[in-house]
Amino acid sequence: MTWWRQRTERGVAPWVRTRLRTAPGAAVAFGVLVLVTAFLAAALPRALDAYETKGLRQEIASAPPAATSVELSAPQPGLEIAQSTREKVVRPPALAAVRRAALAGLPAPLRADTTESAYGVRTSKSLVGLNHWLPVIDAPPRFTLAAQSDLAAHSTVRGGRLPTAAGEVTAGTRKVEAAVTEATAQTLRLRVGSVIDVDGFGGAPLDVRITGIVEPRRPQGGYWSAQPVLRTPGVAADPSSRPPQFYWEAGLLLAPGAAPVLLGSQGQPELYWRFAPATGRLTARDVPALVARIASLEGGPELLRMREAAGSTAAVSTDLETVVGSYTTTRAAITPVVAVGTFGIGAVAAVVLVMAGGLIAVRRAAELALLRARGGSLRGIAGRLLAETAVVAVPAAAAGLLLAVLTVDEARLGPAVLGASAVALLACAVLPVRAVVAHRRPRANAERDDLAQARPGRRRTVAELTVLVLAVGSVVALRRRGASSTGDFLVSAAPVLVGLIAALVLVRLYPLPLRWAARPAARGRGVVGFLSLARAGRSSTVGVALPLLALLLALTTAAFGGSVLAGVSDARDRAALLATGADARIAGPGEATELPAGVARAVRKVAGVREVTAVRTERTAELASGGAGGKDGLTLIGVEPESYARLARQTGLGAFPADVLKPKGTGGVRTGSVRTGGVLNAVASPGLAERLGRAPRRITSPAGDVTVRIAAVRSRTPAAPGADFLLVDAAGLERSDPTTLLATGATLDGPALRAAVRGAGKGLTVTVRAEERAALSDAPLQAGAERIYTAAALAGAGYAVLALLLSLLQSAPERAALLARLRTMGLTPRQGRRLLSLDALPQALLAASGGMLAGWATVRLLAPGIDLERLALAAAAGRAPVVGASLRTDVWSLVLPAAGTVLLAWAVAVAQAWWAGRRTSITELRTGGMR
Repeated sequence: MTWWRQRTERGVAPWVRTRLRTAPGAAVAFGVLVLVTAFLAAALPRALDAYETKGLRQEIASAPPAATSVELSAPQPGLEIAQSTREKVVRPPALAAVRRAALAGLPAPLRADTTESAYGVRTSKSLVGLNHWLPVIDAPPRFTLAAQSDLAAHSTVRGGRLPTAAGEVTAGTRKVEAAVTEATAQTLRLRVGSVIDVDGFGGAPLDVRITGIVEPRRPQGGYWSAQPVLRTPGVAADPSSRPPQFYWEAGLLLAPGAAPVLLGSQGQPELYWRFAPATGRLTARDVPALVARIASLEGGPELLRMREAAGSTAAVSTDLETVVGSYTTTRAAITPVVAVGTFGIGAVAAVVLVMAGGLIAVRRAAELALLRARGGSLRGIAGRLLAETAVVAVPAAAAGLLLAVLTVDEARLGPAVLGASAVALLACAVLPVRAVVAHRRPRANAERDDLAQARPGRRRTVAELTVLVLAVGSVVALRRRGASSTGDFLVSAAPVLVGLIAALVLVRLYPLPLRWAARPAARGRGVVGFLSLARAGRSSTVGVALPLLALLLALTTAAFGGSVLAGVSDARDRAALLATGADARIAGPGEATELPAGVARAVRKVAGVREVTAVRTERTAELASGGAGGKDGLTLIGVEPESYARLARQTGLGAFPADVLKPKGTGGVRTGSVRTGGVLNAVASPGLAERLGRAPRRITSPAGDVTVRIAAVRSRTPAAPGADFLLVDAAGLERSDPTTLLATGATLDGPALRAAVRGAGKGLTVTVRAEERAALSDAPLQAGAERIYTAAALAGAGYAVLALLLSLLQSAPERAALLARLRTMGLTPRQGRRLLSLDALPQALLAASGGMLAGWATVRLLAPGIDLERLALAAAAGRAPVVGASLRTDVWSLVLPAAGTVLLAWAVAVAQAWWAGRRTSITELRTGGMR
């Protein structure tokens, strides 16, 4: 036998290995808890980074390319330069050289997407087409001529061929070739071989022969949409003419080699290099640097570098900083609200980790007391406990970090490492610190720490008052300033502090109901009730305070997170309703044209449609002001009173009795007398009612002139949720044919409605409430924040369950030993089950009731300072304003976690009673070590 083996056999067994072999189950359970907590601590900052980055990229991608593209432009070369030199500057080789230099000079983090970028020469002022066969609105069409690069790579030829530059094109050339898109060819009646005479080239016009018709491959990409006129013709107005003269404006795509011909035009030709931003490597942390670099490009040192490549008169223009600024504003409004929720789940996780360490310390209290009594030093005991805990906690935390990195990508590693390290440090320190505090001096016997007899000391009172002051300060600050102060941890910790105060109050009040209930129970004949209350009163202060704190924080976090989600959902439902006014809205262009006959009948036949309400909307109606001949605009709505009143009542948008719109003296029956000049009763919005007053007023509109009297005032109405309106009986209008249909139904199918409407008429739009609601949830920034709150609510509920289980496990051996002793004294199995069930209920009931109360109080206290509008409705630009996207109490978020806590406590107690009944009293008393 070798010397080292002899030495090992004679030596003392290693402490860590021995402890792990003694209690492998506890070590594995503790490791799993650390792993899950470290995963959450590491995944949370990575998830925040990920959804913020995704939101930034989506914000840029969804913005118009004309706003996000960075364009370097320069005017045409000066006339003082030789003509040949001017033409050489605008030819493709010279433009490509500038493009390469500009690409190399783009400052990070701004990067270009070269596949959607373009460069070339164009006329900045459109030129008139002289051909008589071109379509004319009020004036002849005008054309923007552009010699843009890489046309072949971005289009598919549908007819003819791409244009070429025959020979050497100069400023004096008067015949060139061009291509147009399919939309341009269809609108302006062009075909392959058409020749357009373009004015503005000195004495003779420029003959542009159409050699090809192309289809854009990515029409919404930066190549085509940064200057949309090259892709799709539009209607423009000449502001210098009175009245304005409208005309078609389209684009002609010349060959790049034909660019010199534009130097001879009066269209103010300019050179341009347009760079579409590449977002694949852009992250949310790049935003400050990106905004600074854009500012430098537009008027700083980076602009000087660009001018070195493109000339001293070059300029850089972009609206990318506006797009990024909109994202930054939304993120700044959402981040503090998210921080309020994440603080709660972090506090709950920390308390549960402390509870887990406390459970181990309680189970080993006798062992540690024996070591201390036999001369063990606090430093030695703490070092051994730290070593055995670190062996489990550190690898578990590392595994949690690795799992978080693999699960959530495109995020920084640093914050995740800090979160997992904090979890590992807390897990390693709990057991040694708890042991050192509990065994500062050797004790022959453990002192009783009954909760019912405990008297709070001065230090505890001072600490509780300090926490109370902090809680009050955080709540007041949040209510006054709101949750918009990024980095204000006191404000973000408001729900945690409220839950902490609730726990401290309940711990102080806990003995009172026990004493009140124990007196009548002691006088009763049964022993079960008295024993359960007596045991609850003999629970240690730490054994009740920590579980109660964990449960209250978890329940408060779950209630707050659930209330935030409920408030967001309500706000989005309201915004979708205000966008449509019903479950579906069918209207013509601008709601200004009458619907074709048969549309209402076709809509009623669609499956799921319950009722269709026809209304006539006149947005150009006017009120004679009576002063200087001026008129005030308003929206006049003609409705059928009965059906529209039902719709308003069902949607909750300005419900009113149908009789309000009916003429007085008709007995509630509609007559045709109102068409002969009678006064119509009307329902008006508050602002319009204030303008009109109660006297009859004359209204002029395309539907006919009517005299109205305000009979009722409502803030909203389904037909015009976001405008000042005047609601009258359609029977009183000269023209009452509907312009809008409002349909209701629980399961409306948007495609089916569109198919039915398409068959009944052209140019009609269908807006479905469910689709509008879904669109509000698509934004990555809002969806990511909503997922964070969902995860916080679920994690809070999970930690509440874990805290309850740890609390029950801590006292399980003692309960089992007590039950075994009582069984030897004649306690029946039925009484034993009742005893254990009642034993677990006081703390569970206290935590459940306190959690509901704390959750309700947290929501009520913090609601004035929490604005959910950005979180819920950031994608609702252009919609009717929603009043009060605020926090509200969600009953289910209060009741379900609390009820689950009580049921779980009862189920665990019943299960323990059943398991204890299967073991003999002698076995339990032999293996049990509790007094």
